[in-house]
Amino acid sequence: MSINYAFSSMIKKNEYTVIDLFAGCGGLSLGLYQAGWHGLFAIEKNLFAFETLKYNLIDNKKHFDWPEWLPQTAHDINEILKNYPQQLKDLQGSVDLVAGGPPCQGFSMAGKRVEDDIRNQLVFSYIEFIKLVQPKMILFENVKGFTYAFNKKKLSDVEPYSHKVIRALEGLGYDVKPHVIDFSEYGIPQRRKRFILVGIQKNLGSPDRFEQMLKDYRDEFLNGKGLRDKVTVKEAISDLLRCNGEAPTPDRKGFYSGKYGIEALTNYEILMRGNYPETHEVPDSHSFAKHTTEKQNCYKRLLIDYPQRGKRIDGKTREAWGIRQRSITVLDPNTASPTITGQPDDYLHYSEPRILTVRECARLQSFPDWYEIKKKYTTGGQMRKIEVPRYSQVGNAIPPLFAELAGIVLKQMLK
Repeated sequence: MSINYAFSSMIKKNEYTVIDLFAGCGGLSLGLYQAGWHGLFAIEKNLFAFETLKYNLIDNKKHFDWPEWLPQTAHDINEILKNYPQQLKDLQGSVDLVAGGPPCQGFSMAGKRVEDDIRNQLVFSYIEFIKLVQPKMILFENVKGFTYAFNKKKLSDVEPYSHKVIRALEGLGYDVKPHVIDFSEYGIPQRRKRFILVGIQKNLGSPDRFEQMLKDYRDEFLNGKGLRDKVTVKEAISDLLRCNGEAPTPDRKGFYSGKYGIEALTNYEILMRGNYPETHEVPDSHSFAKHTTEKQNCYKRLLIDYPQRGKRIDGKTREAWGIRQRSITVLDPNTASPTITGQPDDYLHYSEPRILTVRECARLQSFPDWYEIKKKYTTGGQMRKIEVPRYSQVGNAIPPLFAELAGIVLKQMLK
């Protein structure tokens, strides 16, 4: 059987069921939907992120067969565990996959990396959920820092959270295999390394083949979409330039958005656009920030004179160039971008004196343009602890294109 035929036959079937934990705005669910998985429900605590997931995948694509016992709204996983333990047990035998990973901020090497971040404890809520539902397969995702122990220099015997999760899942009867995967090797225009753990019930097979199957299926998968394994920043967002023209942002009073270029210039842009421009002159969430004259002049100098692209400017170099923010990277148009984060000021556009729009970040994450990001664009101050605005929703997500390939491989492993 050819791989092409295997892909098409798998994608047409909806017999594989999945629950998405810590679903965010839906990047993982979107990819699994595109790979033919059938969603049961998703758990996401934040109202902003859940609104995006609901609009696109619940209301629009009808991806989920939402159970009657679970209100169709945002939920804290601990509330689910407390209020619906019997309903979760009743799912045993009917769930093929539980996917998703707890929030990563406490483990991230790019952030403050806080050992006592309360969100770190959600790892154990995840394990309790697996214990109750007993899915056939597990796909667990987190940042690479999840594999590093806290205070390793002071406490030589301390273990990373990844080891705790592996040991707990093995105790529940799963064979597990950890991986660190760079998504830029799978058609994503972004250098994003993530910890991926695959687990399978011991009587159903081995998880050891997952990464090799990703590599074996990659070229056929990407070729079918007109893509190569390496996609650059310019190939991803060159049709979204400000010089294409502007129009008032439909959902952001007082701001302006860019218009689509006359035609998509690359296969990646064609794939991301789909049919969306036929009904929308202005891309969703493509609203430009309002920069001060001082900041614009700084950005112009960087674009003309700064000698290095694609590497963060910080320390004394930042001060010498008059950069007041904590860090910034001038994007290199000819390579993949660094990891997209939830901070809008982190990256300077490769040819225009401005930061990226939410839609450009979504493109670098492989969200198609029809996938509309909802609620506020940015937030600040104490509200950062509560709200997850559009930039953060996108920055926290799993790239849907990779999730689609992973979904195809996982279905093949179950077969």
